[in-house]
Amino acid sequence: MKYLCMVFYDEKNLNALSAAELQTLDDESLAYDETLRKRGHLIAAQALESVQAATTVRVRNGKVSVTDGPFAETNEQIGGFILIEAHDLNEAIQLAAKMPPIRLGGVEVRPIKTLSSSKPAQ
Repeated sequence: MKYLCMVFYDEKNLNALSAAELQTLDDESLAYDETLRKRGHLIAAQALESVQAATTVRVRNGKVSVTDGPFAETNEQIGGFILIEAHDLNEAIQLAAKMPPIRLGGVEVRPIKTLSSSKPAQ
């Protein structure tokens, strides 16, 4: 199953990073992207299910917290996304919990909606 992982954070936290810290975050993120690619998890964009299908994953003090539905405080913004392939929501949550930018905010995990056409294929 495909999942869109939307990374959100307060941009003030990102802007407060030094150039070296920002570069480290970029390097870690690119390395994790490559890990996902090698394991067959990293894929392309798709349409989304309703917001009611969202699950939000946070990591604080080393503990994973899972909340049903979307949750982004008004001081947080979407800063990027990773589209993944996972066997189920539990695997998607485990993958999201390891995304380096999660420590700046959180990651909303939402299943991809498969669209179907009422018109025959040409």
